[in-house]
Amino acid sequence: MPSVLPDGDPAPEDGALPESVLAGAEDRAFGVYVHVPYCRVRCGYCDFNTYTASELGGTRREDFAGQVRRELALGAGVMRAAGLPERPVSTVFFGGGTPTLLPASDLASMLAGIRENWGIAEGAEVTTEANPDSVDAYDLRVLADAGFTRVSFGMQSAVPHVLRTLDRTHAPERVPLVVEWARDAGLQVSLDLIYGTPGESLADWERSVDAVLENAPDHVSAYALIVETGTKLAAQIRRGEVAEPDEDLHAEMYELVDDRLAAAGYEWYEISNWSRSRETRSRHNLSYWTGEDWWGAGPGAHSHVGGVRWWNVKHPGAYAQRMAAGVSPAHARETLGAETRREERILLETRIADGLPADVLSPEQRRGVPQLIADGLVDGRAAIGGRIVPTRRGRLLADTVVHRLLS
Repeated sequence: MPSVLPDGDPAPEDGALPESVLAGAEDRAFGVYVHVPYCRVRCGYCDFNTYTASELGGTRREDFAGQVRRELALGAGVMRAAGLPERPVSTVFFGGGTPTLLPASDLASMLAGIRENWGIAEGAEVTTEANPDSVDAYDLRVLADAGFTRVSFGMQSAVPHVLRTLDRTHAPERVPLVVEWARDAGLQVSLDLIYGTPGESLADWERSVDAVLENAPDHVSAYALIVETGTKLAAQIRRGEVAEPDEDLHAEMYELVDDRLAAAGYEWYEISNWSRSRETRSRHNLSYWTGEDWWGAGPGAHSHVGGVRWWNVKHPGAYAQRMAAGVSPAHARETLGAETRREERILLETRIADGLPADVLSPEQRRGVPQLIADGLVDGRAAIGGRIVPTRRGRLLADTVVHRLLS
């Protein structure tokens, strides 16, 4: 089942934001995330806020687009009332769940709601996630015509037994078809992979990486499998039905995908993400790592504006009730102090190729950088230039880098 929402301060029913969000707002980009919580089946490794048809408790998917549009209107009003500057949306991301379980026309309607309430900047990046078996050529054309620019397919693996372990429902041969259909519609394509599935060998992983390269996407994400408490996979491991992930094998798999993608002309720009060029990076995800503003709409969605972070009620039924009542769907929120924001910046920006400006570090923290360079965790040339950028070893030991900078 989905993980539990964190505690926080009470969120006002009208969603009102404090005056503190105005500081520096004109220098921050603004994006929108829409969480579509529906899945055909629950994958055994997943603890995202998702629901199958039997778990919806009487709510209907057909009503979802209208509910999100009401939240978007509420959000625009909250931001105007706070005195925030008018900023057209520079990135939009529909995630889930499987957004494309909804009709393409519903996704188009929600995107229209974003456009009506905030405007969408020229050249904006507009992405939806999709499973390879949840869209066809017609759907992709509808999305492109509505203003979507990018589709991120949850490929996960090209090996049937790995897909079965992950409870994925598509066949590997479906991936080249959807990639071709997306390109024909004029959409950029990202392919998402997971490595370290129980029973997955290094040869299996290499087969999946080869399949990605055969499809030549614009962008690739590769995430190590994390066993989350409360998931089906965690229970299987606890009962001894499948093996625990092997950290050494994870490292080998990461090195393999990094080598193969680099040889094919892709560049890493965040620990788990590679692109053909700077222009095909996921600008929306980069906005999370660099502390920009975004409004998160939908059940369980998280938002951040000017150091205030909040999260919506999780269940689609509770969300529908809030939207019908015309009140904020926020469950709770927190206001980040200056030191917490600085620490989070260190945590996040040391993950990206553009790096962390060294002047964000305190004098004491800067004194630890030479040892990180000596240990092969931080790029020495970049550090001389004033930025803290992880080496590949540093990417594999990212938690160690952050811990040593902060301790």
